Parts: sequence; structure tokens; C-alpha cells
Amino acid sequence: MSVQGRIGHAGGAKIKRALGVQAALEWAFRVEQAQLELPPPKDVTEEGFGFGLEYVLLQRAMLGCKVDGGQHKMGSYTHPDAEVIAATVAGMPDRLGGIRMAIQVAELARAGMTPDWLPGVVPRCVPMETKQNQHGERATTVVVSTERVKTRGKWRTVEVLACPVTWRPHPEQIASARRGYEDWWQAIDWVRDGLIVGGMLREVEVTAAMPKMQPWLARSFPAL
Repeated sequence: MSVQGRIGHAGGAKIKRALGVQAALEWAFRVEQAQLELPPPKDVTEEGFGFGLEYVLLQRAMLGCKVDGGQHKMGSYTHPDAEVIAATVAGMPDRLGGIRMAIQVAELARAGMTPDWLPGVVPRCVPMETKQNQHGERATTVVVSTERVKTRGKWRTVEVLACPVTWRPHPEQIASARRGYEDWWQAIDWVRDGLIVGGMLREVEVTAAMPKMQPWLARSFPAL
């Protein structure tokens, strides 16, 4: 849960609104609808080159983000603090994912979401295929070998059947989702540090509050 409040300063200075970095990002992109001013690729030297709408939409599609549908405040006022936050996100270093991560952070904030780390999901061993008959759904079996058995005084060849199984969702899917969450966490942690150290926000003060780094490790304990 993001932390919000008001911070008072001695000497009659202006009171700032205190926000955790996730709340600050959502305020900038969701409420103020700030836009990312993305830098040009490093291998492009032509003056005046910038990222077109097609590039941003392509990046959003690769991230699985939904297009906003024209809800931006085109030509209207955007709070200067929101512009500073957006500019900070746009400067995401390559080691943290660069432009791709900047777009992901902005789009998740705009949607008021965090990356889906598949909470509560546990891999289950299930048949790879099933079939339906008069008795209901049954697992599909395959012949894996044959054996000679003696029944009623006669030797017979019988098929040995097995049910191919798999894990769903696969453990790697869960691990990948959680790595994605950790990458996002590292990115907004970098944004938080930059906003705090930069000191360029006029009416918003970013606090040290952060989402849980690995929420899947959190355990609930009974109240005493």
C-alpha cells in the first residue's frame, strides 16, 4: 500500500504532499497524465529525431499494455512535478531495462497496477491430454512397453500404459513472472532515489516507502 500524507517544514516553508514512489508515479501518469519524452536511440545521430507514436505503440504491444484510447490531456496543463517524475522515468538506465522498462513503469502507473507475479499460484501435476467418454473426463494414456504375463495357464502379451503429465503453470512461468516483478521493483527504487536526491519537486515529497520487494515471501502471523 502506498503511503500518502502531508509533510510540514519548519520556518513557514510550503507544506509538501508526501507520497511513496508508486503513489507518486500513479499521480503523475494516471491523474496528471504526464507523457514520456523518450530519448533517441544511441546509434541515431540525426538532429530532430524522436520516437514516433508507432514506436511507442510497438513497445506497448510487446509489453502487453493496452493503448490509452485518446484519454491524455492533450494541450492541457500538467503539473510541473508530474513532468519531473516523467522525465526521471524516461532516463531509466540500460542496466535496469532502459526505454522498455521506462514504458512499462509508466503504463503500469497509468493503469494503477503492479506487475502480475502470479500470487497464490502453485504448479499442479496434470495430464497432458484428456478425453471425454460416458464415464466423464479421463486422462489419455499411451503404450510405453509390453509385458508377458501368465493368466489362466496361458502366456499373454499385455500393454503397459502410462499417463503423460506436465506441470501447469510450469514453475518457470512463475519464476519468470516474479523476476519481472523484481525488475520493476528495482526500476522504481531507482526512480525513488533519483527524485529524492534531485530535490526538484515543488509540491510533492517522495518518501522512502516502497512496495514489498518479494511479496510472495510475505507470511501472515496470527494477532497476539
